[in-house]
Amino acid sequence: MKEQKVYNEDVKGDEKFAPGDGNPSQEAASDAKMTDEASKQSDKMADDAKTKDSDSELDAAEEASDEAARAVEAAVAEWKDKFLRLQAEFDNYRKRTLKEKMDLVQTGGRDVLLAMLPVRDDVQRAMTAMEKSDDVEALRQGVRLISQKFTDALRQKGVTEMELKDKEFDADIAEAVAKFAAGEQMKGKVIDVVQTGYLLGDKVLRFAKVVVGE
Repeated sequence: MKEQKVYNEDVKGDEKFAPGDGNPSQEAASDAKMTDEASKQSDKMADDAKTKDSDSELDAAEEASDEAARAVEAAVAEWKDKFLRLQAEFDNYRKRTLKEKMDLVQTGGRDVLLAMLPVRDDVQRAMTAMEKSDDVEALRQGVRLISQKFTDALRQKGVTEMELKDKEFDADIAEAVAKFAAGEQMKGKVIDVVQTGYLLGDKVLRFAKVVVGE
């Protein structure tokens, strides 16, 4: 019994050691705790790295989006400037063209009137001669000369008479004011010209009025 008691006291004496004096179970717990802390620290660092990478990607995407927006704004401003310039140039062209057309009409009318003035002078001289002379033949010859001069003045301006008599009736240049029985040979042809038609170049200046055979 005495020996058993001494043994138990020795065992109990062995169990009373200070913490950290090489207790296996405590050392294992300490190692596990350090491992957990290291694992947590590693996980935290990994999360921080992922967050940093994610933030970098977002910053890069935002920067690219801003650059694209600036590029679009620059392109819009450039095209807007081109449009405004083109619109101003077209407006100037329209005004200039309109002015040129008006000048052309006025100049063309002026030229025709200048060409008619000599004919007017001849008519006035013929009227004066008619009052002083009884020579009908001379007056008739004077009127013929005035008519010829007037015709020449018109031709100089591109105006020509339509020669339609005895030709096939053409509704594109003449207007049939009457029809007259003229036999099979003159059927559909112009047998008389009531009003002379005129061409300006190759376009109708005035339609002729004619009598058509049937």
